[in-house]
Amino acid sequence: MQILGYELSLRKVAGLRPLSSGRDGWWPVVREPYTGAWQQNNELLTETVLSNPTVFRCCSLIAADIGKLAPPRLVALDANGVWYETTSPAFSPVLRKPNRYATAQQFYESWMWSKLLFGNTYILKERDARGLVTALYILDPTRVTVAVAPDQSVYYQLKTGGLGLPQEMADLAVPARDILHDRWNCAFHPLMGLSPLYACGAVAQQGLNIQTSSSTFFAAGGRPSGLLVAPTEIDPLTAARLSETWHNLGPGKTAIVGYGMKYQDIGSTAVDAQLIEQQGWTAKTIAGCFGVPISMVDSSQQPPYANSEASTLQYHAQCLQPLLVAIENSLDAALDLPAPYGTEFDLDMLIWMDTPTRTQAARDAIGSGAMSPNEARLKYFGLGPVEGGDTPYLQQQMFSLAALAERDAGDPFAKPAPRAVPNPSEEEIAEAVGALAEDT
Repeated sequence: MQILGYELSLRKVAGLRPLSSGRDGWWPVVREPYTGAWQQNNELLTETVLSNPTVFRCCSLIAADIGKLAPPRLVALDANGVWYETTSPAFSPVLRKPNRYATAQQFYESWMWSKLLFGNTYILKERDARGLVTALYILDPTRVTVAVAPDQSVYYQLKTGGLGLPQEMADLAVPARDILHDRWNCAFHPLMGLSPLYACGAVAQQGLNIQTSSSTFFAAGGRPSGLLVAPTEIDPLTAARLSETWHNLGPGKTAIVGYGMKYQDIGSTAVDAQLIEQQGWTAKTIAGCFGVPISMVDSSQQPPYANSEASTLQYHAQCLQPLLVAIENSLDAALDLPAPYGTEFDLDMLIWMDTPTRTQAARDAIGSGAMSPNEARLKYFGLGPVEGGDTPYLQQQMFSLAALAERDAGDPFAKPAPRAVPNPSEEEIAEAVGALAEDT
């Protein structure tokens, strides 16, 4: 069958066992807060949990930061074991433009949104007549089912819907070689990933409940519920009339009820409930599950160090690095890159230092001989080469370890031999005098 311009070996496979929730499969991305919650419409849905500001900020921050590093570079390993950027007509086009409707930045942002919210990213490969991958299409993770055949081969059952997925591919089994499957947190099955929402979904829902309660509280005038207490017993009709009068007044109005009644609070105020502290705790918990420093979610909680570079390095090490490495390895395998090719993200776009720090870093790199001036100009300032700047420099008084070892092989405390005083002959003296006379 010709699908998307290339031959796909799609077929109905007998005996496929879909992986679903259970002891032998994967668990839902956002679980029930308690047994039977879905029957009461209280289950934790992804779209509901995503409306939590901290969850949205963590996901959008990670996706945007990885998107701004796109496209990844095609690199090759030289004879000295150094990776350098290169191009190839077979692999570079799909890295620069993954498909017909998305830029590289949009493609990798969608990649990360799927992985962060569902724990899995499914990407359909499009090949040409040579078998080379020419396009990549991100699929809806809720419409893809991983299945295992009796011979333990892996297939992906696709449903209709989504860009890049024709109607002809509905309910067909696509072999694993035609799907790029990036997953993480495979706690229950090696083929099924798990979103961080599994751990922080209930906390995110708690934060939403706090916001809803707070909105309702302030919509009612910012006062908790209460009772009208009479010093003596009153008849039911009078109680009903006073209650109706009280509720019809609305918030912010003054009531005159008589009968010696007093108002008594029965709810807790925002201060008593410690809403601010609870919201702060939920934000820290959610950010911790996603690996994002809390200072990047809440600007009021800055780290103890003064510059932003240290915070960015922490963010890269704890959060972005595993995701970036997973994308690089997935692309290497999906594109069937032969040795010595590979893919690599340029982290300089993420860790961009301020001007004084970049200047000092360039000075140190040049002074230590690690970089030539032209290399430092390009890396730290994005400037072009200048004449005479292609050679690394070191100070003259610096010696190699081999030279110092040869010097120390002798007696380092021995006095140097006296310098021999020249004793010219009479002929040499006469020649020198004649030459001086001619110059004069």
